[in-house]
Amino acid sequence: MHVVLIGVFDGVHRGHQALVQQAIARSEGGPVTIVTFNPHPAAILRPESAPLLLSGIDRRVKLLHAAGADHVRVIEFTPEFSALSPEQFVDQLIDSIVADVVDEHENPVPVDVIVAGVNFRFGQYAAGNIELLTQLGKERGFNVQVVELVTEEVRDEGTVTWSSSFVRERIAAGDLPGAARALGRPHRVEGTVVHGEKRGRELGFPTANVELSLPYAVPPDGVYAGWLLRGTPPHTTVLPAAISVGTNPQFNGTARTVEVYCLHDHTLDLYDESVGVEFVARIRGQAVFDSIDGLVQQMNDDVERARTILGAHPRA
Repeated sequence: MHVVLIGVFDGVHRGHQALVQQAIARSEGGPVTIVTFNPHPAAILRPESAPLLLSGIDRRVKLLHAAGADHVRVIEFTPEFSALSPEQFVDQLIDSIVADVVDEHENPVPVDVIVAGVNFRFGQYAAGNIELLTQLGKERGFNVQVVELVTEEVRDEGTVTWSSSFVRERIAAGDLPGAARALGRPHRVEGTVVHGEKRGRELGFPTANVELSLPYAVPPDGVYAGWLLRGTPPHTTVLPAAISVGTNPQFNGTARTVEVYCLHDHTLDLYDESVGVEFVARIRGQAVFDSIDGLVQQMNDDVERARTILGAHPRA
């Protein structure tokens, strides 16, 4: 059977990964197509309250394939697309999927099952729901299966629902290990290394100033242990790092930045390079010191703590 799983899948966290496995089980060896949307629908429908992102679309597609999808169909979510009636939404969706998925003889593979969450809404004014999707499926030749959010018992936290909202809450609280448990890996942001004030270099700690490419969820201001990723798979280089997030109040800064200090190689020329930054654990909050000497001493302590943390949590 050809099974189609629909959702945003921002972050492709453990809940999403479990849903993909459920779709694979339902497919009985047939193809599994995942439909995702870019940009996030909320960025078009209610931009003033759109959630911060856990992943860009290129990384999301790679993660969905890694989770087991045979095909990933990215739907461009535009104002025009959001204005489609529920019936038009389904027809366009089915047509685009069938056009993309063919068998060994290049024949289109029809959609047998659409899998969606119980709260899935679609079409103009979010008028479509699971009941309507089921009715449209009967008319158009596919079945609908509803999946629940994935939960797990977590020590000291009770029953936790793996969701993108939960991951964002953990990141906003500075709980990077908690976010990593939900994601199944460290939280990553991506961007380009740009020129900054170069104050770190003057203090003996040259940093890469990473200009984020998207409105990512970023942890609170402070210092973190983490990883800097250069290059693309399978040629990615992973470097241990101390990461500073904040406005640099020691020097009356106002712009919020993400700056990365590589622990093992301080001479790297990273300007204009696209990199990933993974957060492992929080070391401390942002602070202002009585003197530059005090700041430098704290930075030395931060680097040693980062080494210790990363040594205890090696990257797989």
